[in-house]
Amino acid sequence: MLTISMDELVNAICLNMAMRKQVRPEDVEVELLWEEDLGFSTKVTIHGRDQYLVEANMLEAVEQYVNREYGYRVFRSDIKLHVEDEMWATVDIHQ
Repeated sequence: MLTISMDELVNAICLNMAMRKQVRPEDVEVELLWEEDLGFSTKVTIHGRDQYLVEANMLEAVEQYVNREYGYRVFRSDIKLHVEDEMWATVDIHQ
């Protein structure tokens, strides 16, 4: 099992959105959100414009990040988001 810290989760979303919007990662601001009624989401700001991502977008970003940074091919169903004092993810690695 691989644990993705809050900082790595932010980096994963930042890199994913930079690639999708064709901007530099430094141009992307990420705020992780969790609400009891709505679950996990993310507020992304690029050049002053806000966009909200749902949990599926977050899982896609983690999936790509784990593949790029750790060399593991995982599926969204292998990724679980968690929140207590801060947000993190666990990834079930199948080899």
